[in-house]
Amino acid sequence: MPALKLHDTLSRTDREVKPLDGKTLRFYCCGPTVYGPAHIGNFRTFVAQDVMRRVVEASGTATLHVRNITDVDDKTIRDSQKAGQSLTDFTRGWTEKFHADCASLNLLPPQVEPSAVAHIPHQIAMIEKLVAKGHAYAAADGSVYFRVSSFKDYGRLSHLEDRELRLGASEAASATDSDEYSKDSLTDFALWKARKPEDGTNYWPSPWGEGRPGWHLECSAMILEYLGEDFDLHSGGVDLIFPHHENEIAQSCCSTHGQFAHHWMHVAHLMVDGGKMSKSLGNLYTLADLQQRGYTPAEVRYVLISGHYRAPLNFTFHSLDSARQALQKLAKADKALAAISPTLQHSNAPGPFQDAWDTLLNDLNVPGALGGIFGVLNKLKPAAISAEEAAAARNGLHFMLGALGIVLPPVQEEAAADVPAEIQALAQQRWDAKQAKDWAAADALRKQLEAAGWLIKDSKEGFTVVPKA
Repeated sequence: MPALKLHDTLSRTDREVKPLDGKTLRFYCCGPTVYGPAHIGNFRTFVAQDVMRRVVEASGTATLHVRNITDVDDKTIRDSQKAGQSLTDFTRGWTEKFHADCASLNLLPPQVEPSAVAHIPHQIAMIEKLVAKGHAYAAADGSVYFRVSSFKDYGRLSHLEDRELRLGASEAASATDSDEYSKDSLTDFALWKARKPEDGTNYWPSPWGEGRPGWHLECSAMILEYLGEDFDLHSGGVDLIFPHHENEIAQSCCSTHGQFAHHWMHVAHLMVDGGKMSKSLGNLYTLADLQQRGYTPAEVRYVLISGHYRAPLNFTFHSLDSARQALQKLAKADKALAAISPTLQHSNAPGPFQDAWDTLLNDLNVPGALGGIFGVLNKLKPAAISAEEAAAARNGLHFMLGALGIVLPPVQEEAAADVPAEIQALAQQRWDAKQAKDWAAADALRKQLEAAGWLIKDSKEGFTVVPKA
């Protein structure tokens, strides 16, 4: 079966995703920092990575998926102290919440999920190698920094010039690393951070004194432990290209003889209503927030995969409503095919959805593949096809659904009901607000209708009002 072609951030070309050993694709994904619930922007990246893994496995290649848990950094220490909990108890709770959300969104669990705290000895060993080779130095306070000038290829992933690197390092330091001082150069970054009073009991012994690891170092040490000096693919959000992934490359290549990652996959940002997602704007949604509004994790997943992973995705509640309709259409098509061919064979081929599969293999083009799936379904006439044709279509459909991680909901039959005039009037107001793209008013009216015991089923032509179950 043809291999997935995926854009490589480093070479800026689309390249086949093939394992170096010809057997197992070994890849690393930067995992969550567990100091609170992951939001849908975080999950956009994790869901895209999940689809990538599913497509590779559906193509017949085994995977070794490593995704870390960042359970020690400035945020986890700060917020565990505020909560009056030990770092271990605090991060364990948020890790369990992350795992529950992943399961709800139908994410395949990684085969290996190391924690940063459990690998501090590995990180210290890597720092010792870097110091011995002259790539790192200890400051007077006991912190250790990587000497960026010692790695001539620094900046090759982000394609930034020296001046841009310095400006970026300055902004990053002023925004997030107030404890980075006594550095030889502005671009140098912390491998080990000396203990500070505000760290409380969260420190570890090292050859340079008590302290904790730098965030960038954690991933490199865990990658070396589980994937080695050379591995197939590294993935994360575009916000990690610089400085995080740039720093990973530098410290890893300088402490070993390997090339590090041979392929880089980065996922673009998620926007909300056309703007930036942030707590201050009140539009930073978690999965629990959306479930409280009546949406299912399957609908959230559908929205998160509905745009190309390399293009910013604009999240709206209208897109969730559209996802609900799309999933119902898929579920109804499957039910119609099942009526003709009840036995599902779980085929390892796309059958009549070959064009959609080929589209998916072209840089993980999920929106194009979804369009291809619906194109085939729109042409199918269950009343006019044989049992063999229905079986091929249903098996191919489930092959594609499995590659996308889509779980079909139960088919909702529309129940006839007498709708009170005032409810119909509110529903019409909501429809008019949606047509005017006044999403806030439409959402408020939807909530008002739900509180009164009614749900709205939208279609391209209009809407139907049904009683709430």
